[in-house]
Amino acid sequence: MVRNISVEAINQVPTHLRGVELVERKGLGHPDSVSDGIAESVSRELSKYYIKHFGKILHHNTDQVELVGGQSAPKFGGGVVLDPVYILLSGRATTTVDGERIPVKAVAIKAAKEYLQSNFKHLDMDSDIMIDSRIGHGSVDLRDVYDTTKHRANDTSFGVGFAPFTDTEKLVKGTEKFINGEMKKKLPAIGYDIKVMGYRQDKTINLTVAAAYVDKYVKDSNEYFAIKEQFQQLVEDNASKISNEDVNIFINTADKDGDKITSHYLTVTGLSQENGDDGSVGRGNRVNGIITPYKPMSMEAAAGKNPVTHVGKLYNVLSNKIAEHVVKEEGGDVVEVLVRIVSQIGRSIDNPHVASLQIIYGDNVDPSKHKKNIEAITDHELEHIFDLTQGFVEGKIPVF
Repeated sequence: MVRNISVEAINQVPTHLRGVELVERKGLGHPDSVSDGIAESVSRELSKYYIKHFGKILHHNTDQVELVGGQSAPKFGGGVVLDPVYILLSGRATTTVDGERIPVKAVAIKAAKEYLQSNFKHLDMDSDIMIDSRIGHGSVDLRDVYDTTKHRANDTSFGVGFAPFTDTEKLVKGTEKFINGEMKKKLPAIGYDIKVMGYRQDKTINLTVAAAYVDKYVKDSNEYFAIKEQFQQLVEDNASKISNEDVNIFINTADKDGDKITSHYLTVTGLSQENGDDGSVGRGNRVNGIITPYKPMSMEAAAGKNPVTHVGKLYNVLSNKIAEHVVKEEGGDVVEVLVRIVSQIGRSIDNPHVASLQIIYGDNVDPSKHKKNIEAITDHELEHIFDLTQGFVEGKIPVF
């Protein structure tokens, strides 16, 4: 197969050398990320059910998850959730095959509950959450069912990726991962709804962190700010492991106005969704885990899309994979890679309309020496694009 792969050198200042850079990550417990996580979990469990009972993944897209915030009354020492969070599961799935009913809604609700239980330990699934499934249905003949062997694009769409990450990007993503990971062992009072905004100007990186506290672990205002000091130090120590640049850390900046205490970011469950914050699939991080207004992005909501033919999911992940592969293979000669892949509905997924790579090379580098190898790398990754499906089903490929 001869694929349409375009590799061009561009004369552009790489992102890390520009005067200003902005990067954002919505953490695991942000309402938009919660929606993404549920949508992907539902798709994953449906895929497993389809494979077990029919030998293949049947058509589905479960990317329409809406999270409607509840109401709570947090307080030092422990508050209560007054009104539960409402979660609506929507989208489409194959619910009948040759007259056999498939328990799509039961699978979906179970998947959503298990995702929430495994990731957010302060949630009471009986009282804090209401889950409703309105996933649409379709009845098909097994002989004509969504044919995963043809691998035809289901849409005319595109995917976007880039590499390598700048220090700002590494810091933003690494900070949230640290807070919602290793740091929980040292500071259980810090909840899951974490948001990190990175702003670099010249060589100084500023990280603004919003972090929900779990109220039952904080007895009063003094302890709140004592925990905040420990929090600050831990984040600073972690940042020093990621970047050698000057890094300023700002945590919960609405807490004080000068010496005056204006608020405390307290929650009952560690999630702001308990008190009015809403969420939707696709409004948060891109598939590489960050939001990058200074680099190209796709607006595609990848979480919950089917992992077989939905190019909005496959191409966004593959674009980043190609960019990372090129940077790794081409050493220091390639400074930055921008990848865009566009499909055409009905066309084989491994043969896109075009795979476009724009390369920013280092000084005094001859692009002609790299072009053929970059084309070969891209061709190889496209040839193996179908390997991504199993990675999605096994939960090994993150999409937010």
